[in-house]
Amino acid sequence: MVADLVGTWVMGWAASRQALPPVDKPWGFYIDVSGNPVEAGRHVLPEVEESLVRSAAASVTVPRTWMKMPAEPGEIEPWLPEGWVMAWEETAHLMAVDLVATSPVAPEGYTVTVEAVGAVVHIRVLDAAGEQAARGQMAVTGEASVVDQVVTEAAHRRRGLGDFVMRTLADLALEQGATLGVLGATDAGRALYETLGWKKHATLAACVYRP
Repeated sequence: MVADLVGTWVMGWAASRQALPPVDKPWGFYIDVSGNPVEAGRHVLPEVEESLVRSAAASVTVPRTWMKMPAEPGEIEPWLPEGWVMAWEETAHLMAVDLVATSPVAPEGYTVTVEAVGAVVHIRVLDAAGEQAARGQMAVTGEASVVDQVVTEAAHRRRGLGDFVMRTLADLALEQGATLGVLGATDAGRALYETLGWKKHATLAACVYRP
């Protein structure tokens, strides 16, 4: 189950970020995101075994290459060769939900815009002055919608905008034939998503090659 969710998340994440399609590797997937100043590429492992982690790490020669996998960071840290460091602050949560339509209404004083760019749907919530207050996006891959980049600006938090964005994305995903929602959440995002019925299926550990 977790391996399948990781595979779905990888495909949707790559589409959402307009990266090249994931390439199959013996240990999982590789996504080329060269051009990103923070990340040259990422290996994603659907299943975690010491031999797979070591093989993926040994294949890397380009700094700023990341690895992500469904595991606790402390579990994989001893397996990392020289040059690799755990990115503890990037630890995330793999979450999923069966999508349900709720026909959400924007909170008073806000409007919403929806734009499709290729396979990616972008939502922006605007305040009365037309400034962005919140946003989110998703990529539908078959029967799954991968949610990404959900952000509420600091001045507009605790007004239900994150809830509204997530519910709107769910409704739009259902219209496109998706029935499952998948995402990788921060600690703060996890708290919101759990109130909407999302469930955590695994911790997503992150490490980066910084020789």
